[in-house]
Amino acid sequence: MTEENLVLTQEWDKTFAKSDKTDHRKVTFHNRYGITLAADMYTPKAAQGRLPAIAVCGPFGAVKEQCSGLYAQTLAERGFITIAFDPSFTGESGGQPRYVASPDINTEDFSAAVDFLSVQDNVDPDRIGILGICGWGGMAINAAAMDTRIKATVASTMYDMTRVNAKGYFDNDDSEEARYAAKQALNAQRIKDYKAGSYELGGGVVDPLPEDAPFFVKDYYDYYKTPRGYHARSLNSNDGWNKTSSLSFINMPILTYSNEIRSAVMVMHGDKAHSFYFGKDAYENMTRDSKYADNKEMLVIEGAVHTDLYDGGSSNAIPFDKLEAFFDKYMK
Repeated sequence: MTEENLVLTQEWDKTFAKSDKTDHRKVTFHNRYGITLAADMYTPKAAQGRLPAIAVCGPFGAVKEQCSGLYAQTLAERGFITIAFDPSFTGESGGQPRYVASPDINTEDFSAAVDFLSVQDNVDPDRIGILGICGWGGMAINAAAMDTRIKATVASTMYDMTRVNAKGYFDNDDSEEARYAAKQALNAQRIKDYKAGSYELGGGVVDPLPEDAPFFVKDYYDYYKTPRGYHARSLNSNDGWNKTSSLSFINMPILTYSNEIRSAVMVMHGDKAHSFYFGKDAYENMTRDSKYADNKEMLVIEGAVHTDLYDGGSSNAIPFDKLEAFFDKYMK
């Protein structure tokens, strides 16, 4: 298959410092829809033989230069070969039109990363895991339900993007009437976009920040709109997704078969995060009436808010020791 010719930035433009314990290079791979994905590969220095590997993605609306890269580089320091990739249609990855999200294609992106890692000379294809952050935590669990090659999955500070689009935050808009109104508005937007010949963006994190903004909006602003996490290619830091991306998420729940996942899954969430209910419910649904609950874990990070598990926040909240132990245990 011929891959798209992507223009990849070669200088270090991450929101985190470069490690002297890993080697870093840009790589590309394609998914089964023919979209070429861009990734940063991190390899432990002086690595020998075939190593376990982890593909990392998220959050929803972020790029690999933000927290997925931090996770990937830190796990590489601990002995894993890792890639942090930009999803289809975003960042340095290919795909047209730009700034589209899809529950199908974005789940496929994880499996495409497994394809790529499986054929690398320095990767053990029987020891591959994935890690999804925020909206990609839900995609990671969905990928684990589909892809039997994945040996271990971590969902960090996860969102179920299909649930929040179909039902609103905290399921406050879970009614046929509310969904119908949302679909009416989105389908009217389709006509508007078609006439214009371009796709209207929904806007990233609100800026300037209103004084009466809810805490979770302030939490996002503190990450995406400040030097802590701002990146020029990040959708959340700038103009956001295409408005009509929400349509498929309303109609296609992603976690339907999560309690049939046989491989290991850890859901990791801060108990002060507005999104905590997503992780808690995903774990409960994954283990309820399941024959495969013994290798499922719910790790609650006390006191952590949503973005604390993006970059550690002010308290180094990401439990990398526990992540390393989990992947070691299930990717032996």
